[in-house]
Amino acid sequence: MTQKLFGITGWKNSGKTTLTERLVQTFTKRGYRISTIKHAHHNFDIDHQGTDSWRHREAGAVEVAIVSSARYAIMHENMGEEEPSLHEIACKLASCDLVLVEGYKGESHPKIELRREGGHAGPPLSASNPSIVAIASDHPQIDENLPVFHIDAVEEIAVFIEHLMQLCEKP
Repeated sequence: MTQKLFGITGWKNSGKTTLTERLVQTFTKRGYRISTIKHAHHNFDIDHQGTDSWRHREAGAVEVAIVSSARYAIMHENMGEEEPSLHEIACKLASCDLVLVEGYKGESHPKIELRREGGHAGPPLSASNPSIVAIASDHPQIDENLPVFHIDAVEEIAVFIEHLMQLCEKP
């Protein structure tokens, strides 16, 4: 089964993580099963020096799974391999109603562009990216042809996504 992907994108400090978090809360309160994928442009680590799993990775393990009754995580070392595609990562997720994707500006899934005063002053992404289907902003967007939402109108944005992605509201 192919996962339904909807993206939250924008320049640095535009509020992507905040909106993603608020959308997850909104959709899960409505009974949806939501997953997220966040793209990092830098080296990151969720494990720390000295832990058992860190020691396993340092010893050369390609994948390390940490498992408990509350959760599990699998860390994969790319070890010179190319970064996996968004599609490859989405296929590794358990089935859900919607995957919210933070980042991945250049991918073809539908997405909302965030624009915030005081954020990075890059050019509007929607001008050159046809996969952007709406704008969320904290200031007026003059002459914008796409639907525009206030960045804090999370309920309205969720309804828009719900209809666009053809989600069936849960009882």
